[in-house]
Amino acid sequence: MRVYLPLTLAGLAELRRAGEAGPAPLAAYAVTPALREWYLSGDQEELEYAAFSRAAQAALRLLAVEPTVARRRVVLAADVPDGVAVADPDRAMDPEALGEVRLTEALPVSWFASVHVDAPDAESEIATAAAALGAADQGDDDARFVVDGAADHELLWYGVQEIDHLL
Repeated sequence: MRVYLPLTLAGLAELRRAGEAGPAPLAAYAVTPALREWYLSGDQEELEYAAFSRAAQAALRLLAVEPTVARRRVVLAADVPDGVAVADPDRAMDPEALGEVRLTEALPVSWFASVHVDAPDAESEIATAAAALGAADQGDDDARFVVDGAADHELLWYGVQEIDHLL
């Protein structure tokens, strides 16, 4: 199963140093039965993109609580064996938890498929969106507009062998 792990560049540096993402449990995103049900008309590629987008949103939340890290979202894609990614059945249909899974094991580098990172020129807008998250969560429509604007920045694709270059 392909999973998407939200990170920051500092988190990516730490997992590179450790040789794995962990320890478990880790929050990640994947194509779950609830996500399939929510996006009835989506094909597999669209569903994967939806799970990936949820991970990018979660990476923005990580930036909001870590004000000293570089303002670039990071999503690590990994292929995990069956049973490693588990959806919480109590939250399966919660719109806030769509696609969310818990990883029951640390992710070794051998499971990594790719890394996705904001371009450097997106940092300013991503920083503004991270700063606006609290107000958006409180119902501020202008802040929500700013936060939603972060999704306009596509994350760049990097091979796992390029992690050192990224850092």
